[in-house]
Amino acid sequence: MTTERSLEQQRADAQQDIKDLRKRITTLDKDSIDLILTGARSHYAWQDRAVAQELLVEIFDIMKMGSTSMNCCPIRITFVVGDTGKEKLAKSLKPANVPKVMNAPVTAILAYDTEFWRELLKLFPHEDRRGHFSDKPEHAEDTAYRNSTLQGAYFMIAARALGLDVGPISGFSNAIVDQEFFAGTTLKSNFLCNIGYADENALFQRLPRFEFDDVCEVI
Repeated sequence: MTTERSLEQQRADAQQDIKDLRKRITTLDKDSIDLILTGARSHYAWQDRAVAQELLVEIFDIMKMGSTSMNCCPIRITFVVGDTGKEKLAKSLKPANVPKVMNAPVTAILAYDTEFWRELLKLFPHEDRRGHFSDKPEHAEDTAYRNSTLQGAYFMIAARALGLDVGPISGFSNAIVDQEFFAGTTLKSNFLCNIGYADENALFQRLPRFEFDDVCEVI
């Protein structure tokens, strides 16, 4: 377990790190925000261009720093790049999504571990929180699903920040993916995400979005 002295030092270091970060940068410029969100698009067609594994590692290393409750980090990712894996994925897909996956350089299965709590002593070392989940499977799965969804969003933003394009997919059977890839494990699929370098010629016009006053209120 973390000693009180070392914990105090880690807290002091963490506080200084944030102060130093705010001195270096306070906001992203408009082009950076456009790249990761406001100007970005979901893509459906891909250039015949491989994605280096080093980039996948870099995406993960950025994504993993995003916040999750109790630092539970429940996401588990399977990067499907080969024909055998793609054929297994194709069994789960709605017909319109088959070419999107088969032609993508990489398809990430963004899954979550329903027994993520077994790793909490490593991830949340200053207090043993495993008992919050060990005998509460519904609470554990709800927590895993919610937080892996958060991590999936971080994943897409990280990929875009590194110059890649993404195409998230929910039109598939989770049950088939789980049977094909995670049978006999504690993992369950959340959603799929294609990663690569997009063929922009397949894009159509951007769809409408709500205005702030349509869906938000300040009370």
